[in-house]
Order: sequence, then structure tokens, then C-alpha cells
Amino acid sequence: MPDSYVRTVVNGVPVVATPAEIDITTAGRLRAALLDLAGGGQPEVIVDMTRTQFCDSSALSVLIRTYKSIAAEDRELRLVLPADGIVPYIMALTGVDRFIPCFASIEEALAHRPGGADPATR
Repeated sequence: MPDSYVRTVVNGVPVVATPAEIDITTAGRLRAALLDLAGGGQPEVIVDMTRTQFCDSSALSVLIRTYKSIAAEDRELRLVLPADGIVPYIMALTGVDRFIPCFASIEEALAHRPGGADPATR
């Protein structure tokens, strides 16, 4: 099965784009993609979930573990969420959006400055 987690670098920041669905059968590939990007030591890593229409608890677990790992090194994980649908709802319902910064676009995520008031944050 081809890797559906596209890795790119935008303005020097690593970005992984997620597929339409992330569940227990694909969460391992998300973990591998994030470990690959996070291993580079950049101050921030962005997960572009704008194409994602569904994610389950295994996806949340991978995101939370990655967040903790990156935060322990004074780095930041940022999520770019679709404008509507179940994914932003899941992030809000579970409280993930309270500790992992969430944005409406990659541009907003790139412009974010940690520690400051940022109107772009959801």
C-alpha cells in the first residue's frame, strides 16, 4: 500500500499532509511520517489535516504522543484543520485543540509565534 502521508517542507518548516481517513489501520504510517519529520530537529512541525474527513482515537493518540515528544524538546507541533466536518469537532470535543495549536491554513500555522496572542489560532 502506498504511503498516503505526503511530507514536504514549506518555508523551512516540515509539513505532513494526512489522507482522508486516519484510523487504526493507517495510524502507524502517520506515526512513521511524524517521527521522520520530527527527527529533523526543526523548531516546529505542521500536520496538514485539511483533506482528513475522519480520524479515530488511534490518530489522536499518535498526535498527542508526537506533541509530547516535540514539546519536551521545546519545539511545537501545529495542526491545520479543515474548515468544517468531524475533525475540528473531534479536536474540540477531546480538548486536543487546547494544547496543540490548531489553524485554518498552513500560512496561519507558519505565521504563528509561540507564547504570544495569535488571532489566527482557532
